[in-house]
Amino acid sequence: MKTLIAYFSRKGNNYVGGSIVNLPVGNTEVAAKKIAALTGGDLFEIKTVHSYSEDYTACTEEAQQELQAKARPELASDIPDISAYDVVYLGYPNWWGTAPMGVFTFLENADFYGKTIKPFCTHEGSGMGRSETDIKKACPSAKVDKGLAIRGGGVSRADKDIESWVR
Repeated sequence: MKTLIAYFSRKGNNYVGGSIVNLPVGNTEVAAKKIAALTGGDLFEIKTVHSYSEDYTACTEEAQQELQAKARPELASDIPDISAYDVVYLGYPNWWGTAPMGVFTFLENADFYGKTIKPFCTHEGSGMGRSETDIKKACPSAKVDKGLAIRGGGVSRADKDIESWVR
């Protein structure tokens, strides 16, 4: 079974445990690399052409505007051929209760027919939000498994939870 780990992550100023901290690597990227190590899957970073603000508050405002507009931001690179994969682990931070809009650009521009999507998100208290439901709506021909919500500030200590979920 061939596996892809597709993820959207944001390094830089992030909200972690009640404070704004500068992350050299985004929390979702940390989790994605842990999943890749466990599965041997291929990694694909979902990046948008437009870079979000380095300022945390400004970034959240941009994300909210995109959500309200149901934007589908252009991706910075081509989407891999999904037909080569059976399982797609899909990672993202929880932005305003769901995945960032660039994740939906990815989902809506690939054929997920018959694929299994295993969503995972990083958050600071909001869990999966409505992202699983939104992913199911975006990919009705895929099987969407129960997701894993990982507290961003604890991602470095989440190995057991991630391994249990992957297995």
